[in-house]
Amino acid sequence: MRRYLFFVNQPYSYSILRPLQDEIRRRGDEAAWFVAGCSTAPLQAGERRLKTVREVMEFKADATFVPGDWVPYFFPGIKVEVFHGMARNKRGHSSEDESDHYRIRGWFDLYCTHAVKDTAKFQALAKEHGHFAVAHTGWPKLDPLLSGASLGKPQRAEGEAPVVFYASTFSRSVTSAPALVDKIGELSRSGRWQFIVTLHPKMDEEVVEQYRKLAGDNLRFVESDEDLLPILPEADVMMCDTSSIMFEFMFLDRPVVTFRTKMPGPYLIDVDSPDEVEAALARAVSYPDELMSETRRLCDDLHSFRDGQSSPRVLDAVENFLRDKQGALKKKPLNLLRKLKVRRRLQRELKRMKQQDS
Repeated sequence: MRRYLFFVNQPYSYSILRPLQDEIRRRGDEAAWFVAGCSTAPLQAGERRLKTVREVMEFKADATFVPGDWVPYFFPGIKVEVFHGMARNKRGHSSEDESDHYRIRGWFDLYCTHAVKDTAKFQALAKEHGHFAVAHTGWPKLDPLLSGASLGKPQRAEGEAPVVFYASTFSRSVTSAPALVDKIGELSRSGRWQFIVTLHPKMDEEVVEQYRKLAGDNLRFVESDEDLLPILPEADVMMCDTSSIMFEFMFLDRPVVTFRTKMPGPYLIDVDSPDEVEAALARAVSYPDELMSETRRLCDDLHSFRDGQSSPRVLDAVENFLRDKQGALKKKPLNLLRKLKVRRRLQRELKRMKQQDS
């Protein structure tokens, strides 16, 4: 029986890793969670949590899955990067941001990639560095979306208002939330639109509270620690800015409207003023052929698979690595300074978790 550990330090990790947990359990293997740095509230009944480093060492996982960019290097087993989002064009961001998806920090043994282009990039990096392997698996987070949801335009009763899923990132330079709060409130009160609203966990609390107060018959506010994936299919269209959730929504074969996005393209309807929002939403819910064709083209570029079976591929890749590839790799770089920083970071996060638990 294999043992697997999930390393969580951001709320978004839960929905990325749960499809893997489902497949692990289906195979008769064991999974546990180690949370350091964010709320444990999303953990569900029956999910095993390891609270201390000692418990992790005693668990002796064969592999640790990581959606983020760091992991305690001394944890048992191989370290597997599954990513917190898909590789994409970040036009408008700095060169540092553009390369972040491909930054090799020396923590991971196996990178599980999503599409042909990012696989090729990581394979070139693997050849250059020699201390990790790459497997083209797809992203586990999309499994429930691709295997369970109805794709395309939702069926609505006659006269029923279309549903807009509004999501915003937190960075002040790109967030649309402060600029759109009045417009979204106005549109929801008009009865012409229904809204589902969620904001990034790091969003300014004052802005979050403004949106909470908009909740009513036509606006539902979703807290940032809720699993958004089951909610996305309820919407006809997404309104966003530069949050990566818009790319996930596109896999439902549904349109996205953005406000001053830093990732423009023909797969979006982008607006520059709150006064343009309603017209853009009205155009989007007509599902224009050209827009939807570009949306599908982008999805093909971001993720190779549509079968909802990325989690089995990830676990198969881990098994293949443990069996055939691990012994052929070079040793990872010492990274003594980085290792010291990771230990200090882990100590800070665990102190925070202890305070949270108490």
